[in-house]
Amino acid sequence: MFKLSKKVQALPPYLFLEIDKAKRQARHEGRDIIDLGIGDPDQPTAKFIIEALYRASQDSANHRYALDQGMPVLRRAIQGWYKRRFNVDLNSDTEILPLIGSKEGIAHFPLAFLNHGDISLVPDPCYPPYKGGTILAAGRPYIMPLLESNHFLPDLEKVTLSARKKAKVIFINYPNNPTSACASDDFYRQLIEFSVRNKIIIISDLAYSEMAYDGYKPRSLLEFSGAREIVVEFHSLSKTYNMTGWRIGWASGNSQLISALAKVKSNIDSGIFSAIQLAGVAAIDGPQDYLKSMCEIYQERRDILVDGLCALGWNAIRSKATFYVWIKIPTKSDSIKFAARLLKESDIVVTPGVGFGKYGEGYIRMALTVSKERIKEALERIKKIF
Repeated sequence: MFKLSKKVQALPPYLFLEIDKAKRQARHEGRDIIDLGIGDPDQPTAKFIIEALYRASQDSANHRYALDQGMPVLRRAIQGWYKRRFNVDLNSDTEILPLIGSKEGIAHFPLAFLNHGDISLVPDPCYPPYKGGTILAAGRPYIMPLLESNHFLPDLEKVTLSARKKAKVIFINYPNNPTSACASDDFYRQLIEFSVRNKIIIISDLAYSEMAYDGYKPRSLLEFSGAREIVVEFHSLSKTYNMTGWRIGWASGNSQLISALAKVKSNIDSGIFSAIQLAGVAAIDGPQDYLKSMCEIYQERRDILVDGLCALGWNAIRSKATFYVWIKIPTKSDSIKFAARLLKESDIVVTPGVGFGKYGEGYIRMALTVSKERIKEALERIKKIF
């Protein structure tokens, strides 16, 4: 009876909703599901963060509308984190904007700069809001294939001249979801030079910067010369502090870009619940030693899963960061059918690569968000059908 707008009709199905529907049906049938699908940490939020939320929630002053620009104490905490982590000096008043999770900021940012028909340069495969945010802003995604032969980095020189002229933004995400690839310093320098030359805003999604292994330490684009003129970088407390459900993150970088996003958001939301912001301060300024143990847990799980799959003859990539493993499908099946087979025959949920884009076909993604015992059980189940 009601007709959807053309923009909403153009949106691809949100894959994770389909996966969740399949999981719920399987569990309804009483099956023992091992969920390696959506990347949602299985470790609890630290007790001191929860206690900070409890204390803040008791103060009635925190029950009112929050400031659109976020509490100054939170912005200063983020400023301090960037200085400690990356040795980057940010202005807490003009170069930092708290968000209701980085996802909403990433999806809303194109509204500030894309006009009808403008292009955003989007990696493929990618986190779905890069394309979705572009489409909702009436823009057009221009696909940059992420190929294994190029270490899952976009080949910037293959972007056509016509696309460069119409492009307003480029999305970059390293450490990468879903491929777990990492970017080199040389790539970042090439990206900045390319973007400055073509007057394209860089949208850097840095959600997985603190999930790294084997001595690897991801860098921020804002560390590099020239980046402050053209970069807006998104970060989140979700993965770093096991706070996915809390919905708190931030954007940082060029003050004009931050101001533009703030203007969009002021017309859409009323800020993050103040008690959650204060809990975020506790997370950022509190003890950080547990991050090491968190990474050790994920690294052990990664090694068990990758070693087990490789022993079966599968091509599983040993990532240096994120809590995902990107795996080439070992049969001629497409990724959706292969994932469906794993669910049907072994009660294992994985994410089909095509859900992240055309160039994700031929792969599946597994998340390291279950215990090592469950990963070992998953490997035993896989052995029985392959």
